[in-house]
Amino acid sequence: MPAPFPFDNSYARDLPGFYAPATPTPVTAPGLVKVNAPLAEELGLDPEALATPHAVEMFAGQHVPEGAEPIALAYAGHQFGQFTPQLGDGRAILLGEVVDRAGRRRDIQLKGSGPTPFSRRGDGRAALGPVLREYMVSEAMAALGIPTTRALAAVTTGEPVLRDRPLPGAVLARVAASHIRIGTFQFFAARKATDAVRQLADYTIARHYPELAGASEPYLALLNGVIGRQAALVARWLLVGFIHGVMNTDNMSVSGETIDYGPCAFMDAYDPETVFSSIDQMGRYAYGNQPDIAHWNLARLAECLIPLFGDDKEAAIAAANGALKEFPARFRAAYHSGLVAKIGLAAPDGGASEEDTNFALELLSVMAASKADFTLTFRRLGALAADPEAGGPVRDLFLDREAFDAWTTRWRERLAATGRDGAATRAAMDRVNPLFIPRNHLVEQVIASATEGDFAPFETLNTVLAHPFEEQPAFAAYAGLPPSMEGYQTFCGT
Repeated sequence: MPAPFPFDNSYARDLPGFYAPATPTPVTAPGLVKVNAPLAEELGLDPEALATPHAVEMFAGQHVPEGAEPIALAYAGHQFGQFTPQLGDGRAILLGEVVDRAGRRRDIQLKGSGPTPFSRRGDGRAALGPVLREYMVSEAMAALGIPTTRALAAVTTGEPVLRDRPLPGAVLARVAASHIRIGTFQFFAARKATDAVRQLADYTIARHYPELAGASEPYLALLNGVIGRQAALVARWLLVGFIHGVMNTDNMSVSGETIDYGPCAFMDAYDPETVFSSIDQMGRYAYGNQPDIAHWNLARLAECLIPLFGDDKEAAIAAANGALKEFPARFRAAYHSGLVAKIGLAAPDGGASEEDTNFALELLSVMAASKADFTLTFRRLGALAADPEAGGPVRDLFLDREAFDAWTTRWRERLAATGRDGAATRAAMDRVNPLFIPRNHLVEQVIASATEGDFAPFETLNTVLAHPFEEQPAFAAYAGLPPSMEGYQTFCGT
C-alpha cells in the first residue's frame, strides 16, 4: 500500500537529543470514528485512503507508516505556577511532518497511542470523551478563525482505559504547526544547556518566523514575535468566550496556535471569574485571568532566551523586560478592537477609540450583573442594530432590563452617528459574533451518546460548528439559550 503521508521530518533530523524514540502500542480492535476530509485535502492527503482499514490501524498504533520517525518530545513546564523540570509527551507520539498544499510544515501526532519514555507510570492512553472534546472544540476554533491545532482523525481502540471508572479508549490524530512549547525551551534552560536553547531558537525561527532570520538581534525578535502572536491569540479567545482551562507553560505553543484542549470550555453566562477545570481549584486560569497568565508564561520564555541576548546580562534582562512590557498594550489593542467590532462600532481602520472601548466595556459590566449569555447577547444585538423593534430576544437575556435599555439607547445614538446602514451594521456584526459554539451541554450529550456507541450526534454537531456565523434554520435548537450548568466541571483526561 502506498505511504499515506509524504513525511519530511525536520524536528527528528535537525534536533537530536530533543526527544526520545517512541513507538505506538497496538490495540485490540481499532475502529474509525471520523476522518476530517477537508483538513486531509488541505494537507495534500487523500481522505478516502485515510479511511481504509489499513489507515485506521495506523491511526490506532497498529503499525508505523512508511517515512515516519515516531518520537516523543521532551519539555518541562510550570504547572499551576510550580516548575517541573521534566514532563514530555507522555501520551502522544509525533509520527512526523508533512508540507501542506500552502507550503506550510505541519506535525502529524497521535494522542493516546500508548506509553512513552515520558509517561511517568501513566498508561499513555486517552478516553473517548476527551478525544471527541478536542476534535469538536479544536475544529470549532478553526471555523471561528482562531489559530489552533487541528483534528485529522479519531479512532476507537476496542480497549477500556481506567480513570475514575472504565471508559472506552480512543486515539486522536492531531495536526499542528509544531509542538514546540515554552516548556520545550524550559527543559534545556533548566539544565543550563544554552547551546541547545540556541539550537531550538534557530529551528523555531526557521520554521515559524523565517522573516526574522536576518534580524540584527534574532532571539530578541523571536521573543517579540511570540509575544505578539500570543497577545492576539488570547484576545481572540476572550472575544468568543473560550476558556483554555490549563494554561501551563507546557501548554503554550510558540507558533501562536491554541494547543492541548484538556479541560477547556466555552462560557455561557458572562462572568470573568468563570472556571470549569476540575483541577483549577484556585481559579488561576479563569476566563478573565487568561491575559495575565499568558504574560506570566511569556516571562518564563524570556528567562530561557536571555542568555542568547548577549554577554551583558543586565542589558539582556533590560531587553527582555522591554519586550514583555509591550504585551499588555498589544493584547489590549487586539481585544479592544475586536470588542468594539462585536457591537458594530469598528473604526474604518479596524481600531477602537478609547470612548468606544469604554462603551463596549460598559456592556460587559451590564452583562456580568445579569449573568447574560455571552454568545447570544452579541449575536442578538446584531438583529437590534438592523431593526429597532427586534430588541425582545436580546433584552430577555438580562435580569436588569432597565440597565440594558439605558445602554442600548446610547448605543443606537452611536450607531446612528456612524452613518452606516442598519443592515450593513448587522452583517458586519454577524461576521464576528458566532451563533453556534461548542456549548457545554451539547458536548456532553455528544460524549454520552458516543460512549454508548452512537456517533450520529457527534457528526451533527461537527456539521453545525463548521459554520458558526451562518444562520442554520435546521439546527436552530443548537443556538438556543442553554440549560443551567451550575457546578459543571471539565476534566483533563489523563
